[in-house]
Amino acid sequence: MSSGYIERRSKIETYFDRTAAAAWSRLTSDAPVSGVRATVRAGRDRMRASLLSFLPDDLEGCRLLDAGCGTGALAVEAAKRGADVTAIDLSPTLIELAKERLPATLGKGKIAFLAGDMIDHSLGTFDHVVAMDSVIHYSRADMLDMIARFAAMSRSGVHFSYAPWTPLLGAMQTVGKLFPRGDRSPWIVPHRASAIATSIDRDARFAGWELGRSQHITSGFYHSKAQELKRV
Repeated sequence: MSSGYIERRSKIETYFDRTAAAAWSRLTSDAPVSGVRATVRAGRDRMRASLLSFLPDDLEGCRLLDAGCGTGALAVEAAKRGADVTAIDLSPTLIELAKERLPATLGKGKIAFLAGDMIDHSLGTFDHVVAMDSVIHYSRADMLDMIARFAAMSRSGVHFSYAPWTPLLGAMQTVGKLFPRGDRSPWIVPHRASAIATSIDRDARFAGWELGRSQHITSGFYHSKAQELKRV
């Protein structure tokens, strides 16, 4: 991976593991939050449901990688469908929180929570890889590298989300580059859907794969697009 990816990954780990751990814990709970954060919470709930809808209803016997699992909500839902889930996140703090929130029973499924790099090939192979809002902070080249690695680890599908480019997000990105954000959240990098589609179509690493279903989720300050990548 590029040096840019490594630098970006380090900033994201610091942000979610230290700077915003308490705020993220609150956002992903039922605790009252501000109006702005309430729209983000609602958007994330809808995104989780969208990505889960791309998966089979019955996941018994399937291995699933929840790449960038955060506090584990998606992993829990997949396990309740019967999946054997490996849930990994850069933040040890969020992983511990996910373990604390784990329900007493998951039915026929199970979850192994890990702190580490979600593109580590030593994790093994999976039937499905899900990456909810975990590649949104990276350049297009780095994001495509990550998705290509997910594809190499998956037998059936990669289900991810990214920030779709809009004029407003493009302008905000420019302003963000002019005025560094210090210890605030790592900037979300928007991408044009057409550019993502063209890049995947032309990239030899995605031979035998094609884009499938997608859904644009908008909720106040939350803007993200769910995208399915499936084997032909």
